Amino acid sequence: MRINVTSVFVSDQQKALEFYTNILGFVKKHDIPLGGEHRWLTVVGAGEPDGVELLLEPSDHPAVKPFRDALVDDGIPATSFAVEDVQQEYERLVAAGVVFTQPPTQMGPVTTAVFDDTCGNLIQIAAQ
Repeated sequence: MRINVTSVFVSDQQKALEFYTNILGFVKKHDIPLGGEHRWLTVVGAGEPDGVELLLEPSDHPAVKPFRDALVDDGIPATSFAVEDVQQEYERLVAAGVVFTQPPTQMGPVTTAVFDDTCGNLIQIAAQ
């Protein structure tokens, strides 16, 4: 068994696609209309076309807003992405206008930082 697709709820799929591809560097894998305004919209890591897909899931379900708001209020990231060097990635993203809620912080053997994805989520980057 392996993880094939995981998701993050986003308030605006197009805005999320632009942020996750143009700013973070992911690559669009699937963009399938589902009728109405929603799409099956996934991205993968650059250079990993068959890697785990991140579904940019519409956040319309009524349970999503209170759940997501509680996570953000408590500073809890919706997910975590691995990077080679947190400080270097932090500097690149800050230069691109990304807002961080936690700068690079050493936590034992792991360094993490947390940013706002502009679509309702906090996202962590981490490296060992």
